[in-house]
Amino acid sequence: MPATLPLYRAQDARAIDRRAIEGLGVPAFELMSRAGAAAWRLLRERWPQARRIGVACGPGNNGGDGYVLARLAHEGGCRVELVALQPPRTAEARQAAAEWQAAGGRTQVFEAGLPEVDLWVDALFGIGLTRAPEGAARELIEAINAAAVPVLALDTPSGVDADGGHVPGAAVRATSTLCFIAAKRGLHTGAALDHVGEVVLDPLALPPTAFEGTPPAARLLRPAALQRWLPRRARDSHKGRYGHVLCVGGDLGLGGAVRLCAEAALRAGAGLVSVATRTEHVAAILAARPEAMTRGIEDAGDFTPLLERASVLALGPGLGLGDWGWSLWTAALRSGKPAVLDADALNLLAGQQTWALPAGCVLTPHPGEAARLLDAAPGEIQRDRFAAAEALAAQYGAVVVLKGAGTVVAAPEEVPCVIAAGNPGMASGGMGDVLTGTIAALLAQGLSAFDAACAGALLHAAAGDAAAREGGERGLLPSDLFAPLRRLANPHD
Repeated sequence: MPATLPLYRAQDARAIDRRAIEGLGVPAFELMSRAGAAAWRLLRERWPQARRIGVACGPGNNGGDGYVLARLAHEGGCRVELVALQPPRTAEARQAAAEWQAAGGRTQVFEAGLPEVDLWVDALFGIGLTRAPEGAARELIEAINAAAVPVLALDTPSGVDADGGHVPGAAVRATSTLCFIAAKRGLHTGAALDHVGEVVLDPLALPPTAFEGTPPAARLLRPAALQRWLPRRARDSHKGRYGHVLCVGGDLGLGGAVRLCAEAALRAGAGLVSVATRTEHVAAILAARPEAMTRGIEDAGDFTPLLERASVLALGPGLGLGDWGWSLWTAALRSGKPAVLDADALNLLAGQQTWALPAGCVLTPHPGEAARLLDAAPGEIQRDRFAAAEALAAQYGAVVVLKGAGTVVAAPEEVPCVIAAGNPGMASGGMGDVLTGTIAALLAQGLSAFDAACAGALLHAAAGDAAAREGGERGLLPSDLFAPLRRLANPHD
C-alpha cells in the first residue's frame, strides 16, 4: 500500500475515462467489462464462501458494471439475484444486461423486499448521484442496509457525494468499496467514512498516459509517509538546531490545555519549549513537565522577552476570550513569528476579519470554528470539507488543518491532503491542544508550514490510532498519545 495516493473528483475521473476511450482507443464496453471483472475478483477474494450473491443495478454505467459482475458470478457457479431499479439507459449498460440475460440470468424489478443472499453488490449510482436518493432508490438503499450482510459498493457507495464526502440522505453502508480507474477524494473524509468501509482501487489496466493533463484534486496521506518528513537526526545534533516553541495560553482554570500543548511539542521533537500562562498554573505545569520552561505572564510587557526568544508560537490552547487572552494574542501576532493557531486564538481571529497573519501560520479549526471564520453554518463546512479548507486558506493566506474524520490540510497553491488515520476516540477535549503542539514542533524543526501541518496532523492521528489499539477508542485521553507520538516521530528507528 503506497504512503500517498492521488485522489480525484468525479469530473476528473470522467475526463480520464474519456481520454482512455477517445485517446487510447479503449472501447467503453471494454472498460465496463474490466470493472465488472475486477469487482468479481475482489468479491471472491474477500468473501470466498459467498454462494448467493445479490446485485442491485441502477440504470447507468454503474449498473452496467453490476450486470457484468452478475454474469461472471453466475458463470462461476453462484446463485445470483439481480434486482434492477430501472431498465438500463446507456448503450454499454444495455449490452451488459443483454449478455447477463443471454447467460441465463434473470432480472427482478425492485418493488419492496429483497431476496435473502450472502452478500449484496451496490451497482446503483456510483459517482452519478450528487443529491439525496428519493422514492424507490431510497427504499432500495435502505433495504440493502437492513439486510445485515456484507456489501460491496462499486466505485462509490450510492448516496455518497464522491467529491466532498457529504451524505445528504440515505446511502449504502458498504463493507468494501472498489474504486475504478481513480480514487475518489470524497470517500476519505467526513460522513463518507461511515459508508465506504475498506476502500480498494483498481485502475483497470490503464497506462499513466490516461492520467496526463488531469492533476490530482487531493492526496491521501498514510502513516508511512512520515518517513519523508522525519529523517534520522545527525549525530552532532544540539537543541538549538530544532527550534524553540513558545506555547501561549492557559487562562484561569484552563492550564491543562497549554500543558498538553507543551508536552506534545516536546514529544514531537522541538529543541526547546517554553510556556506563557497564568501565574496560578506555573507550579502545576512545572511539577508535571519540568522540561517545559514555564513563566507566569500577567501582561504583554512580561510577554515580550519570551516572544523574542521563540522561533515558533503555539497560540490558543486555553487562551480565553478575555482581556488577558486578547493582549497575548495581539502581541503574539504582531511579533511576526510563524504561529499555529487553535481554539480561542481562532475565535479571536474570527472577530478580526481584516487581520493580516504573519507568514508561515497554520490554522487548525474544527468544523464549528471553521464556520465562525467563514461566517457560515457548520453544516456548510461538512457539505464540502475540501472547499471549506481551501476557502479558509485563501481568506487568511495561511495553511489550514480542517480537523475531523478525514482531516483536510489545504494551503494557497498547494494540492490539499487528506489524513488516512485517526479514530472516533479522539473526539475528546484536549486532542486539539496536542495537535497544536505537534505541528508547532515540526514547524520549529524546519519544515515548511504546509509540510509541518501535513506531517503533524498525520503524526497526531497515527498516535491516536496506536493508543486506541492498546486500550480501545472510548475513554482515550489526549495524554495517552504522548508515548506513541514519540515513537512514531522516529519512523526510521
